[in-house]
Amino acid sequence: MNETLIFAPEVREALAAGGPVVALESTLITHGFPYPANVETALAMERVIREQGGVPATIAVLDGQITVGLSAEQIERLAALGQAGVRKCSRRDLPIVVGLRQHGATTVAGTMIVAHMAGIEVFATGGIGGVHRGHPEDVSADLIELGRTPITVVCAGAKSILDLPLTLEVLETQGVPVLGYGTDTLPAFYSRSSGLPVDQRVDTPEQVAAIVAARRRLGLQHGTLVTVPVPEEDALPNDEAERAIAEATRQAEAAGIHGKAVTPFVLAKVLELTGGRSQRANIAALVNNARVAAQIARAIAG
Repeated sequence: MNETLIFAPEVREALAAGGPVVALESTLITHGFPYPANVETALAMERVIREQGGVPATIAVLDGQITVGLSAEQIERLAALGQAGVRKCSRRDLPIVVGLRQHGATTVAGTMIVAHMAGIEVFATGGIGGVHRGHPEDVSADLIELGRTPITVVCAGAKSILDLPLTLEVLETQGVPVLGYGTDTLPAFYSRSSGLPVDQRVDTPEQVAAIVAARRRLGLQHGTLVTVPVPEEDALPNDEAERAIAEATRQAEAAGIHGKAVTPFVLAKVLELTGGRSQRANIAALVNNARVAAQIARAIAG
């Protein structure tokens, strides 16, 4: 077990016993939702993992120490620090926050790296990053990390504010299999389908576990992406989501917003334009993905 990491006792014990552990990111606490929705969502994800017989491991960097498995008090502390006091951590940021003893909230890429260091196979999140609309040169580090870190990432597809066809192209180039959990098409984050085909449909946790086991036997060092549609009762209709995204993207372009500032701006505008329904879909997807991830982790452990 990696000695540079600090483990919560229940996570350390579960890993030592070969039990089902699910990694969770921490940017949703600091950068994803306002208080108290951020804390409530993080705790709801942990709760549903436990209900499925798994152990949650929310990951963050606190005072320069990479922590695998936050307590409820530590989650509250992160929420109180917020964006101003916590650095968003991808691969490039981890040595900075550790070396300078800063606070860091892990992104999809950052969580994948730490989960792999910790020996955790399965990670649940909302939507991964991708290729930005109108800016094909702007490719999320999440996609590159999926190509070189062997973690099973359970998500609701890429954030639908992105260019989904180009995102799939990059994933193909990176050698990442995209699995549709109970679906033949890529989910579109807020909506249940983008209409784009996945590489393989899977319908049970055991099928995912078989693919992960084969990846390990083959010695392949890429991730596995499991995409799960948002629950139907919480999903946004495709046309409503697309109208809001197109308008939010137009406003971002008009305001000259580029780079890493685009995603938070567009997500906030979509929230406004949908009267809060996009956040409801996002939270529902996060909790549902955590549930599915715990079932997959149990199948892999079994």
